[in-house]
Amino acid sequence: MMKMKTIVCLFTGILMSGSMLAQGSRDVSKRGTTAAPFLSIGQGARALGMGGAFVAVADDPSAMYWNPAGIADLQGINFVVDHTYWIADIQYDYVGATASLGSLGTLGINFTSSNIADMKVTTVDQQEGTGEVFGVSDMAFGLSYAIKLTDAFAIGFNPKFVYQKIWKMSASAIALDMGVKYRTPFTGVTLSMSITNFGTKMQMQGNNSLVLYDPDAENSGNNGRIPANLATEEWELPLNFRVGLAYDVPLGDLGKMILAVDAAHPSDNYESVNVGGEYAFDDFVFIRGGMKSLFLADSEESFTWGLGIKQLLVGNVQFVVDYAYQDFKRLKNVQKITLAVSF
Repeated sequence: MMKMKTIVCLFTGILMSGSMLAQGSRDVSKRGTTAAPFLSIGQGARALGMGGAFVAVADDPSAMYWNPAGIADLQGINFVVDHTYWIADIQYDYVGATASLGSLGTLGINFTSSNIADMKVTTVDQQEGTGEVFGVSDMAFGLSYAIKLTDAFAIGFNPKFVYQKIWKMSASAIALDMGVKYRTPFTGVTLSMSITNFGTKMQMQGNNSLVLYDPDAENSGNNGRIPANLATEEWELPLNFRVGLAYDVPLGDLGKMILAVDAAHPSDNYESVNVGGEYAFDDFVFIRGGMKSLFLADSEESFTWGLGIKQLLVGNVQFVVDYAYQDFKRLKNVQKITLAVSF
């Protein structure tokens, strides 16, 4: 018991330190000052349908994104594929799988990648294009592990490799997501915390920074075409500290309902709150709704809603289809489709 308390205190200290690192001036949001912003795009249609209030719910493979401790509750083998129709015709795919090791915990693997169409290379003189095209790609690969230290308390980790590329420039980083999930003594109430994208900085490097430089343009006779590289800045990852509460509402024979609220403290924006809920009828049809980025001024994010169907197939094979819609005001909307299989 003393050992478990020591681990809990140590991990709580780490989470609080992460929160302090994410602190910034209350007058400056720092929006747009971090690398790899795709890491802030939530995964899983169920989570999006609930307004992104999922840290304390986190009980499917998308928990590896929200709160790695959540996969400790998963039994057997679980597999999920998530497709996001993001703004500006950008699309993201998320694939995750978990395997229960019984009392030894749960292992997970996850992969996120982007789908962005090639674009023309243009210059001031050739504004219709040079005949070349360039591509942009984002990628993150993670390995998760979670274990229940007691029947009520779980802890999880998700170390990951992050990579971005644009034309002939690329950058990479190593990061860690950590989370805890605690089923409180209050009936139906779960308290959770997570810190995501705690890692190294990213710096774009590659052939596109190569230039020919004249160190003494005022005088003739010197070499005016010396190969040189433009300096590029290092950028932090979008560190985010979240605290969440979930409540299983007792409905008896009327079905099941979950209400959830998350408070987020990102390093590249102001604090905000997400709220959401899910109603399940006969553990077959699911209806979800929520609000994102409450109290965040000038946010384009607003209401979300979603639907889901769960069907038990042959034996213990279970199939789930989830859909979610998020209003993005002037940027129109974001839609998600998730397919999951467990056995």
